[in-house]
Amino acid sequence: MDTQPKASHFIHGAYVEDNNGTPIDVIYPATGAVIGRVYSATPEIIEQAIVSAKSAQSAWAKLSGTERGRILRRAADIIRERNYDLSVLETYDTGKPLSETLCADATSAADALEYFGGLAGSLTGEHIPLADGNWAYTRREALGLCVGIGAWNYPTQIACWKAAPALACGNAMIFKPSETTPLCALKIAEIFVEAGLPAGLYNVVQGLGEVGAALVSDPRIDKVSLTGSVPTGRKVYAAAAAGMKHVTMELGGKSPLIIFDDADLENCVSGAILANFYSTGQICSNGTRVFVQAGIKDAFLKRLCERLDNAVIGDPQDEATNFGPMVSLRQLESVLGFIKKGEEEGARLLTGGNRISGGGFYLQPTVFTEVTDDMSIAREEIFGPVMSVLDFTDEADVIARANATEFGLAAGVFTTDLSRAHRVTDELQSGTCFINSYNDAPVEVPFGGMKMSGVGRENSKEAISHYSQLKSVFVRMGDMESPF
Repeated sequence: MDTQPKASHFIHGAYVEDNNGTPIDVIYPATGAVIGRVYSATPEIIEQAIVSAKSAQSAWAKLSGTERGRILRRAADIIRERNYDLSVLETYDTGKPLSETLCADATSAADALEYFGGLAGSLTGEHIPLADGNWAYTRREALGLCVGIGAWNYPTQIACWKAAPALACGNAMIFKPSETTPLCALKIAEIFVEAGLPAGLYNVVQGLGEVGAALVSDPRIDKVSLTGSVPTGRKVYAAAAAGMKHVTMELGGKSPLIIFDDADLENCVSGAILANFYSTGQICSNGTRVFVQAGIKDAFLKRLCERLDNAVIGDPQDEATNFGPMVSLRQLESVLGFIKKGEEEGARLLTGGNRISGGGFYLQPTVFTEVTDDMSIAREEIFGPVMSVLDFTDEADVIARANATEFGLAAGVFTTDLSRAHRVTDELQSGTCFINSYNDAPVEVPFGGMKMSGVGRENSKEAISHYSQLKSVFVRMGDMESPF
């Protein structure tokens, strides 16, 4: 596959290049080789994207929701038809195994477009009868121009999770992918145009942090949606607030996974593996604090190590591979730093912990035991294949410890006692909770965090309220009175 895009940016229905911007190498995580290059957006590119989007949005908002939805559903169909090629590109972009991208990335993007495409025609207001024959009605209107800022772990999915509700509600969007994974969003922009989306409604601009900052601070931007880390979220949220812009923040986590001693052993081991090692651990909602009740701890650790021996680490383009490299050398070095801290602070390294020799940014699946709540690996988001196993005996105690974090993105509970499962999830301070499962993300269900893990929700009908605004209209049926 040719991994060099036709140009760096996609504006007003066509590729646009400006090589005066800072060059950004596209590096294949499996080998460390440079496989492409794009250029960070110059002020001229940013201006072009904003003017294009503003000019297209008004007419788009005046279409019926059904007309808008028809185009989104057509784009979903095209994505599904090209799932293999899009998955191969995602694997080049991120290093994630093809066995994973084939079923979790472009398909999720298509699901979002299909769901919001179907929902678009149902976006209506309401009639409100009032006293004396007066009445009011509400209109759900577009916000205008939205900026989407993507993370590097799910570039295709995030491009559509943000675009689908934005476009369904009648907005335009400028999307800035992560500079680490710039390729996939350009293909989504191509597909939108092929599906009939008018030029300018979905523009893609590449760039480093200053490009995102320029977009967020521009007074013509009405909404900002970011997927990223808490430190980045703080900066973006503050900049957006200065302009009183609407925001959605999908940020990081240090999510608890609580395994009670009555849980099915195979199921809870599967959950812990998905919650720590899928996408080589590079998922914001991962359950990286695994609290295991004493009665099952030894059996859990023994079976976990046996199952980890089944990881097939290798070429991510080989569908037999199920554990790929980390996304970049920088991220690999960051995770190795956390592993060193874990050992220095007294955690016991049960398995893994080393970089795998050879090309690429590979790291062994790593498990620490004898982890305490105050250790760095139990408090800070690592964003890599590192599991921390903590002991517990008492339900109330583990709930308190699970909630003792600034984060609140996700949480999981494994138990065969469903009363306990619901009782515990009621107490967990997390935006998304899983019972006897982990990391499911169907588009029909809201996704987002509490506390420092974010603001707003993505997916589901809840996302509509974050990409639209209500106008209330009061209608007086009789004469107007006044005091003089």
